Amino acid sequence: MVYKFVIVSDEADNFKLQIAIDSTATFMQLRNIILDSAGYSKEQMDSFYICDDEWNREKEVTCMDMGTDTDEDIWIMDDTQLDELLEDEGQRLKFVFDYMTERFFKVKLKEVIPGKSLHDPLCESKIGNPPVETVDISDIITIPKIPDASNIEAIDESEFYGDQEYNEDEISDFDEMDSLDSDNYKF
Repeated sequence: MVYKFVIVSDEADNFKLQIAIDSTATFMQLRNIILDSAGYSKEQMDSFYICDDEWNREKEVTCMDMGTDTDEDIWIMDDTQLDELLEDEGQRLKFVFDYMTERFFKVKLKEVIPGKSLHDPLCESKIGNPPVETVDISDIITIPKIPDASNIEAIDESEFYGDQEYNEDEISDFDEMDSLDSDNYKF
C-alpha cells in the first residue's frame, strides 16, 4: 500500500507538503522525507504523536529510546513501520520538530492506495516556505519588566499590584503565631 500524507504548519499559512510513502516504510523514513522537503537538519530531537480527531496526543513515536520508566509501549522510529500504527484515511499526527519550543507540523493521512508500492518516499508537492527550523526561546517567553530600584522616583506605581494604601487591621497578629506549639511541626 502507498500512503499519501499532507503536512501543514499553523505558523506558515502558505506552507504545505504532500508526501507519498510505502505503508511498510518506517516512521524514520517519513521523518527524513519531511525534514529533507522542509530543508531542516536531521540533528534535532523530534517525535511523531498519533492523535485523535481533535489533535490530542495519544501515542508517541520517538527517534530513540529515552530510557524512561513507563508501562506504556515505547515506539522507536527506526523500528516501527507506518502500517503498525496507521491504517485509516484521515488519521492525524503531530510531528514535533523543535522540542524546546514544542513547535510541530500537522500531518494527515490523506489517502491510502491499496495494491501499489513505492520503493523510496517521495515529496509529490511543496507549496510555500516552512517556518524557520528553530527559534530563540527568549522570543517565545515573555520576561516581566522589573522596575529599576536605583531611581525610586521614576518607578511607575501603576506597575505594582494592589492598593496604594494598606490597612494595619488586615494584617494578622504575629503574636498569635508565637503561641503555636512548634513541637507539632517538623521542618
